[in-house]
Amino acid sequence: MVGIIINENENIDRAIRRFKKKYERSGILKEVKKRAYFTKPSVKKRMEKIKAIRRSQRTLMEES
Repeated sequence: MVGIIINENENIDRAIRRFKKKYERSGILKEVKKRAYFTKPSVKKRMEKIKAIRRSQRTLMEES
């Protein structure tokens, strides 16, 4: 559960902004979108392989 403590005399807009940042960083929305539909195990494996290839290519590009 994501929550923030509002300080005394803190602007409500600033508190909402802090909450939104914390919410985005926690990855809740990403998880909800991922669970919104079923992904076959074979598709998951394929996507993980593609991500691993992209990650390795990115590290190679950064090194050179």
